[in-house]
Amino acid sequence: MNEAVIFQKEPIAVDLKAGETYAWCACGRSANQPFCDGSHKDTGMTPVIFKADENKTAYLCACKQTGGAPFCDGSHNKL
Repeated sequence: MNEAVIFQKEPIAVDLKAGETYAWCACGRSANQPFCDGSHKDTGMTPVIFKADENKTAYLCACKQTGGAPFCDGSHNKL
């Protein structure tokens, strides 16, 4: 299994829509950050699929080191 690539050392703010399903990029290789574009192929990694429970702005992890995927937990501050 390959390690995740750090895309950037700060979260990405996204507007989530209630009831929508999202695929968060866990590998860091997607050109559509913070969402998956299939670039994880052959890495042994898979995106994190989640459904928004409400309309809100969320801060999704871009360093790919969070313990609370897909949401930022401040892990980028230790990099």
